[in-house]
Amino acid sequence: MRMASVTDPILAERIDALLPQTQCTRCGYPACRDYAEAIAAGDADINQCPPGGAAGIAALAALLGRAPKPLDPAHGVEAPRTLARIDEARCIGCTKCIQACPVDAIVGASKWMHTVLVEECTGCELCLPPCPVDCIELVPAADDGQSAWERAPRYRARYLARRARLARLEAERAAELAARKASLGTDAVREAIARARARKGGPAP
Repeated sequence: MRMASVTDPILAERIDALLPQTQCTRCGYPACRDYAEAIAAGDADINQCPPGGAAGIAALAALLGRAPKPLDPAHGVEAPRTLARIDEARCIGCTKCIQACPVDAIVGASKWMHTVLVEECTGCELCLPPCPVDCIELVPAADDGQSAWERAPRYRARYLARRARLARLEAERAAELAARKASLGTDAVREAIARARARKGGPAP
């Protein structure tokens, strides 16, 4: 039986710091941190991140004392940075793109037009597949004078903030459901006692 891989958390942190934090999943993992942990554990190679490209591979190779290698084409190709843009005239306000965005870079409400926060969009492309009317396209990003690694801390912070928000909402829903079940249970007990007393001719509670 294969032993489970062990991840060095300090090494994973250092690797994660070299990733562009686009959270695009093209590396084969659900988030940049997961990919970093897989590299640290020896379960993933250093050449699976298209947004990081050759520069990212070189940085990971230097950190880990390995030789650089070409980007694995199975995970995509290196390309200029792009941003999502919504054709607001065609947007039906379904919110599916909002749910898919890993950094909360799309704002809007149900049945209302959505728009992309350009400065926060990582170009991950995850909003494209769920759009039912194909009103989202990728456009070249303007040069903001920052490298992918200078933008990365902001992207990471937004990703973590979104995760915390979703966890908080899930906890609130679970608490509300538990309260409803407890209330229903109490009401059912009261009704059963009332029926039993009614059969015996006693006073209702």
